[in-house]
Amino acid sequence: MAARLRETYNKEIFPALKEQFQYKNVMEVPKLEKITINIGLGEAKDNAKVMEKAVEELSVIAGQRPVVTRARKSIANFKVRQGMPVGTKVTLRGDNMYEFADKFFNIALPRVRDFKGVSKNSFDGRGNYSLGIKEQLIFPEIVYDQVDMIKGMNIVFTTTAKTDEEALALLRLLGMPFEK
Repeated sequence: MAARLRETYNKEIFPALKEQFQYKNVMEVPKLEKITINIGLGEAKDNAKVMEKAVEELSVIAGQRPVVTRARKSIANFKVRQGMPVGTKVTLRGDNMYEFADKFFNIALPRVRDFKGVSKNSFDGRGNYSLGIKEQLIFPEIVYDQVDMIKGMNIVFTTTAKTDEEALALLRLLGMPFEK
């Protein structure tokens, strides 16, 4: 069964974007390409359990096993050696991506304390959107009593849009709550 948000995109959002931007070719219409979720863990160099817990939590949130990222270079000031685990990331595509986006827009973001919407200033100039989350507790899959440490994460929405204006229209129609 296809994801609910993917069906909405195909039936409503795709035609709306095509009409709004007057695309001549259907391949020009922007779509969500991938979502990347990244957790940086500087504390993992001292405590290996932190990394295991982060991998476990991220796999529950994303519905797919994340990859452990390692340091590319040694940095003496931070006591980091090349090859040490420093974070974890997961890249979502297809139905997993649409399921995560639907859950993120409709369930997780409204649970953020004092939430007024996400900033419109986080586009990169090429139609991609990045945002940071301060705590993983906003996701309903995370059990509060089992959390040993609050971890933030970066989430990047990669689109096929050529401009930030097109990407903003796409994400707004998908359901991302932007601030007024």
